[in-house]
Amino acid sequence: MQNITPRILFVDDHEDTRFMVKGLLATSNYEVATAGSIASGLQLAQSGLFDLYLLDTRLPDGSGTELCEKIREFDLTTPIIFYSGDAPEQLNSALKCGAQDWVVKPELDGLRAAIFRAISAPQA
Repeated sequence: MQNITPRILFVDDHEDTRFMVKGLLATSNYEVATAGSIASGLQLAQSGLFDLYLLDTRLPDGSGTELCEKIREFDLTTPIIFYSGDAPEQLNSALKCGAQDWVVKPELDGLRAAIFRAISAPQA
């Protein structure tokens, strides 16, 4: 049986957060690609096959919900989780654009659990 490492695209405007989360998820055997903007995140999303998208809500060139909507134009099934320090009032917008979950920064155990649930769930 082949061992396939799940691939995650993490889009966040803070380089230190990208570095920390990438390292944390690597210890859980995830391969993580990172981007700091909608433009670079969308380019990676369109060119790679990912098992999960992890998005921040505030990006330098727009909002994470905008990126979520753009991803859903070409990928209807890959799970999307928002990982943000913004107030959970944004949760409805995140779910409306096609996200499955929301984890509040800096909750790392909750983030790992949400990613595991999303990747383990059968895809539609």
